[in-house]
Amino acid sequence: MQRLQMLINGQWVDSISKNLATIRNPANQEPVAEIPIGTRDDARLALEAAYRAFPQWAKTTAQQRGIILHEGARLVRKRLDEIARLLTLEQGKPLKDAKKEILFAAEVLDYYAEEGKRIFGEVVPTTSPFIRSFVIKQPIGVAALITPWNFPVDLLAWKVAPALAAGCTIVTKPPSAAPLAATVFIGAIHDAGAPPGVVNVVLGPGREVGAELVENPISRRIAFTGESSTGKWIMERASQRLKRVSLELGGQCPLIVCKDASLEKAVASGVRRAFSNMGQICISVNRIYVANEIADEFIAKFVERTRALKIGNGLDKDVDLGPMFNEETRQKTREHIADALRKGAKLLYGGREPEGKEYKLGFFFLPTVLIDVNHSMKVMKEETFGPVAPIMRFRALDEALELANDTPYGLAAYIFTNNLDTAIYAAEKLEAGGIGINVNDVSELQAPFGGWKESGLGRELSHYGLESYLEIKHVRLELQENIW
Repeated sequence: MQRLQMLINGQWVDSISKNLATIRNPANQEPVAEIPIGTRDDARLALEAAYRAFPQWAKTTAQQRGIILHEGARLVRKRLDEIARLLTLEQGKPLKDAKKEILFAAEVLDYYAEEGKRIFGEVVPTTSPFIRSFVIKQPIGVAALITPWNFPVDLLAWKVAPALAAGCTIVTKPPSAAPLAATVFIGAIHDAGAPPGVVNVVLGPGREVGAELVENPISRRIAFTGESSTGKWIMERASQRLKRVSLELGGQCPLIVCKDASLEKAVASGVRRAFSNMGQICISVNRIYVANEIADEFIAKFVERTRALKIGNGLDKDVDLGPMFNEETRQKTREHIADALRKGAKLLYGGREPEGKEYKLGFFFLPTVLIDVNHSMKVMKEETFGPVAPIMRFRALDEALELANDTPYGLAAYIFTNNLDTAIYAAEKLEAGGIGINVNDVSELQAPFGGWKESGLGRELSHYGLESYLEIKHVRLELQENIW
């Protein structure tokens, strides 16, 4: 069993309390590693280290910062097998998906290593021939980065890379129950040559470590991905010092399948996005609306493809789905299914744990398909964050769009159609930050990612993600008139 430490001011250290927690494999409850349980005092030390390191790091050139980020990406790829195995052991996802996550995180580091060189300012026209106005951009300061357990490396990279490229120093708080791969990922950036205090990792509960990172006056930028209730608390507390906040929160993402859609593609894409990572994805398909004309065929093919998914330990070969992350998420999934069945839904597949001794000790659950659902059911209104695909029929496109928008969330929405007019019309009507047309993923490194409504504030990825770590400054200069 491994033993991890925290990274503060360039040193790997235990927590001040010396308390430890055990990380267990959700597939079988076997212990994977011991980690220190940090406190407010540990978080404060990390913030102070980042504060001391900030002036010098902010003065380094974009090229110098880029060299470290590129080297960090190289080391992440070199350590791919180690990091991916840790990710599967602590989170449960299949090893092939863990490797995909790590490789994309490395790509994010490479992208911002170059994007940091494009932090441009402006020369602004003035009303006087003796006045010059410049607009420059400077790093905001110490950034606190708080990330969830479903994609603990990927979503951390989305924050770490632009923050460092902008010239900010960082304190990261990986998820308490899945911090291993994220900590080793940060270790690669440290090993790439980041000066002491530039990158810091503090492990521990949100009520202690997270609260200190948000409330301490040293942090000037808070980036959070996680539950909406926590995001609202962060926004409230950060407002006391007017800190800049970005929040990527919950989703309840719809998939609309029109009568002219490519059926096989819509089915395959829907199954993948509904059940990948056991539905524990913020942009997972939470509900499906299918045109009446093709509903029967779509449902039959959807169930057939769902039945073919192989579930098991993420380290096993050819596994499509691993366990759920913990009993809490599995119980919520059960409750949502039970609520739907009580209100008239019909279960076509799943709805229970798989049978077999290999599943007894883990948090396994069968991918589940429901029909005859309606918007009185929790599964159609709340974020299940589990492997459930409720399917509802619709008669007209506007009906489907109205149902799709009938939610306080607005992170992503998907539509499958071969009609360009329909695609554009729907894309403009759907109330979400990302729209997928004939694709089941709205994330693109060069494009902004974020939500509308209660799905969050701000954007990550692309140059928009970099801009959020920069302050804008206007410099107005009067020339000596006698020279002119």
